[in-house]
Amino acid sequence: MAIPLILASASPARLATLRSAGVEPTVRASAVDEPALVQRAETEFGELEAEDVALLLARAKCEAVAAGLVEAGESADALVLGCDSVLELGGQTFGKPADAADAIARWQQMSGGSGVLHTGHWLIDDRDEGTDATFGAVASTTVHFARLSQDEIEAYVATGEPLEVAGAFKIDGLAGAYIRGIEGDYHNVVGLSLPLLRELLAEVDVAWHELRD
Repeated sequence: MAIPLILASASPARLATLRSAGVEPTVRASAVDEPALVQRAETEFGELEAEDVALLLARAKCEAVAAGLVEAGESADALVLGCDSVLELGGQTFGKPADAADAIARWQQMSGGSGVLHTGHWLIDDRDEGTDATFGAVASTTVHFARLSQDEIEAYVATGEPLEVAGAFKIDGLAGAYIRGIEGDYHNVVGLSLPLLRELLAEVDVAWHELRD
């Protein structure tokens, strides 16, 4: 019997990544107000680094789902994983584009250049006989973008795909032809670093294969 994992994310890409690795999580999306949370944190602590934003949001999602189970009177008896990705580009931190115009402007900036995709991972050991640990880490992957013409940018944005994800691209989707290469973990760019998750699990004495049926 596999150790239950709750994925505190509505991302289809993260779910597909886990499933492709033999893990079948229970999906529980959170209702975290991400812009408001980041704004409050920056008001209190000053401007956050991109890695800090990713980890802050991953933690908030994970904790919100874990707390929601308690409020609903449910026993999780599971590991809870929250993830969030942001793109660091030219010293700025970007999440999902606000609209098509924003996505076009983003791609005009990314075209021919490079950015770093940071994904925060937060794990709560909410098993009945678990450690009660709550901690996280960030995986970062450098992404090199091809140089796109304006027509290519507008055609890609018109598909709607860039509006769905942080960074305004899906390396495992229609944007695959526009990525010249990466430095780091491919799965991290998709949205969830399997090697990092394996390391986090080891901290609570769970072997990777124990998540598989």
